[in-house]
Amino acid sequence: MKRRDFVRFSAATGATLVASPSLLFAGNTNAKATFALVGTGIRGIGFWGTELLKNFSNQLELVALCDINPGRLAFAKKKLGVDCKTFSDFELLLKEVKPDYMIVTTVDAEHDQQIIRALESGIDVITEKPMTTDEVKCKKILEAEKKSGKKLWVAFNYRHSVHSMKLKELLTQKKIGEITSVDFHWYLNVYHGADYFRRWHAYTSRSGSLWVHKATHHFDLLNWWLNSEPVEVSAFGAQEFYGKNGKLRGKTCRTCNHKKECAFYWDITKNQQMMDLYVANEHHDGYLRDGCVFREDIDIPDKMSAQIQYANGVTVNYSLTTYSPYEGWKIAFNGKNGRMETWEDIPYMDKITTDQANRHAAEMEQTDDLIPGEFREILVMENFKKDINVYTTPRIRGGHGGGDIRMQKRMFMNKNDNPFNVMAGSREGAMSILIGIAARKSMALQRPVKISELTDLIPQKTVHPQ
Repeated sequence: MKRRDFVRFSAATGATLVASPSLLFAGNTNAKATFALVGTGIRGIGFWGTELLKNFSNQLELVALCDINPGRLAFAKKKLGVDCKTFSDFELLLKEVKPDYMIVTTVDAEHDQQIIRALESGIDVITEKPMTTDEVKCKKILEAEKKSGKKLWVAFNYRHSVHSMKLKELLTQKKIGEITSVDFHWYLNVYHGADYFRRWHAYTSRSGSLWVHKATHHFDLLNWWLNSEPVEVSAFGAQEFYGKNGKLRGKTCRTCNHKKECAFYWDITKNQQMMDLYVANEHHDGYLRDGCVFREDIDIPDKMSAQIQYANGVTVNYSLTTYSPYEGWKIAFNGKNGRMETWEDIPYMDKITTDQANRHAAEMEQTDDLIPGEFREILVMENFKKDINVYTTPRIRGGHGGGDIRMQKRMFMNKNDNPFNVMAGSREGAMSILIGIAARKSMALQRPVKISELTDLIPQKTVHPQ
């Protein structure tokens, strides 16, 4: 075995990286850009609030906060330590404040409302993934962006991780020739995976199901890595573990009679921020952050499998499991000249011990530090050759393998830094969710669903020249 170490802290250097002209802040290089934040949940006030104010105070100024829950809104303003206007009425915000950028972190099914109205008001938009939850809303967003002349960016942070970027580089270099098929498997553990079933994500009407809310990450990575767009999806899935399948049941963990015997009991009272942000404000909107994972009205599947056909001929086999003992993913690309494999956080492959209960919380810490002595591997095996080339990337202690901070830096500081067209716009947002929407429909209709049934966008065989 040959080992070649490529320990690169930043994947934004090298002759293979393609830069584009300035992105978000073209023409606004001297004055601070203003932004408003709609949606003051944990992602909003953390990643898009605290982190932006801490890291980009020279570039950005927060001028408005908006949320339908007045309690969360007040907590967010205090937590962020800002003296900006607050609104419970989004239309009033648009009337009184004219920010350069609107950042949308509301419930997935409501993204379209804020995105469209902001675009119509002449404001560029950054939205959390997924862009929206169904094909009708997707079409309306695309039409609004085109008509407005403004720009919508989708926050696909996983693209920006050091490991994802290295994999993209190797694929672009055609290390195994033309790609023909991919096996991609994602595992959520019984801590983080279960948490989706405690919250609003457990209802298709609000999240689009995990086919959309969670898998949009994964489908976007596939689209970007393969540099192509999907044409057809066949999917299977079911709810066989959470929801109605539980033997122990309550309304919330706090009020449950089965605390001592339920393995999924989660004590929200031990997290003061969760108590202050959510529990203290339940009376405003009835949202229960620690809902029982076995509520009978949960309607999303907890096991999912799909086959995706791409315009360039690649076939992808994908699966998502929500109740695994460990959390991580693994992928294999089959090419005409060989095979490429890699993974993240598979314990027996990384040969490390991980605290699964706190793994997700640790991953979401917004640091950007190398973990000394630890690295990830990408194996490249060429046909008819005995040697395996092993490429390595550093393990990063921080959100999404360092992708979070790198994405924000590209948005708000490094205007010319767009390696491999990593910045994602509305089309990328659309093509990602359309796979999930097609999968959801395929399950319901029990047949393959073509992307052309959902949109008038024509899938491209090749998205960007390489």
